Amino acid sequence: MKKKIIATLLTVAMVLSLVACSSGGDSSTTSTDAATEEAADDAAAEETADDAAAEETSSVESPVAGMKVAYIMLMTPATIFNMWSESFTETAEALGMTADTFFCSDNAEEWQTRIETCAAAGYDGLMVSHGGQEYAWEFLSGILEQYPDLKIVTFDTPFKDENGETAKIEGVTQFFQQDAGFAADLVEYLMSLPENAEKVEAGEPLNILQVQQGAGYNSPFDRRQVGYQPYEDEGKIVTVERIAPTDDQNATSSMRDVTTATLAKYTDDEIDGIWCCYDAYAQGVYQALSELDRDIPMVSVDISNEDIQYMQEEGSQWKACATTNWTSNGEFACRVLALELADQYEDIAAASCYYEDIGDWLEIPSSIITQEQVTSQEGITIENVGEVADESYSDVSWMPTCDWMVELLGH
Repeated sequence: MKKKIIATLLTVAMVLSLVACSSGGDSSTTSTDAATEEAADDAAAEETADDAAAEETSSVESPVAGMKVAYIMLMTPATIFNMWSESFTETAEALGMTADTFFCSDNAEEWQTRIETCAAAGYDGLMVSHGGQEYAWEFLSGILEQYPDLKIVTFDTPFKDENGETAKIEGVTQFFQQDAGFAADLVEYLMSLPENAEKVEAGEPLNILQVQQGAGYNSPFDRRQVGYQPYEDEGKIVTVERIAPTDDQNATSSMRDVTTATLAKYTDDEIDGIWCCYDAYAQGVYQALSELDRDIPMVSVDISNEDIQYMQEEGSQWKACATTNWTSNGEFACRVLALELADQYEDIAAASCYYEDIGDWLEIPSSIITQEQVTSQEGITIENVGEVADESYSDVSWMPTCDWMVELLGH
């Protein structure tokens, strides 16, 4: 702006100097001085107006600016969790906060120690992920008793009290993926396949080989069963058998062996689809199908680059994955934590994904990624699958927001 004023004054001075030289005499001095002063006044007025406009259009002050937050994940780093971490960090920085990420190598003790360390170090807010329902409620309750100003948001961390009953922690927002929605979407997808159309139109149930742990194995799997079960109750599907790994430490290879043994009991015509509750299990199922050259469509919950590569293989029977957008997940998590830090719980509750009947509970909507989509163009990975996915995959209208977030984040 100062350069602009100087340039204006120089231009005016040069012009008036030329006028003075051509007219001659001392009278031109007064005229030149007056014109110069007028130009300076105009330039100063312009600077003031521009500064006022800039002030008016500048970003609103963030109520969480200067705060420090962390994302603490129980598990080891993976592509989807790194996508989450990067999005969480970018969102935090856009809101004026600083953010750190800590992975805990599937070690519950390390997870708890990291939370204790961050709380003691003066972090303002923690986004903690995948805590076990057998210890999370008691542990986090204790942390907040010791650090009452700390704000905590949890992902995939159910709360059970000492009696095993569902519990809440005041001020702590829990959120999950829409696990029941995953399950239902996958059943619907199997019902939509051309090879199953005749049976569906005739009102006959589809025969499904279900890859799922029994009740109580973990909370996400239990919620996925909630989405699957109504189709069985309504006679739309028949579960011919439920199978799961016999070795949880080597789930994929164990699932390949279990699937190989199971398929020996059935012909392709006796199974209309294989429904998998988890993609690590699904990878073993896919390997067995490929090795046996079996023609049975399969679907699964969750997604990874390895899953996409399997779906892209010629003749692949892996037809679809139900998932969420892991980049959006990170932004969503940071938004919820920021609103807690700003004590704007009403804006969290206003989100379309909030469950008032449960309270302080949100679910990230489900999306289906199909084989047709990931093979529709070259180079599709988990990082760019949004280019070919349905619009729902990139939709963010369900996220909580408020006026200052709209100003700072754009929505």
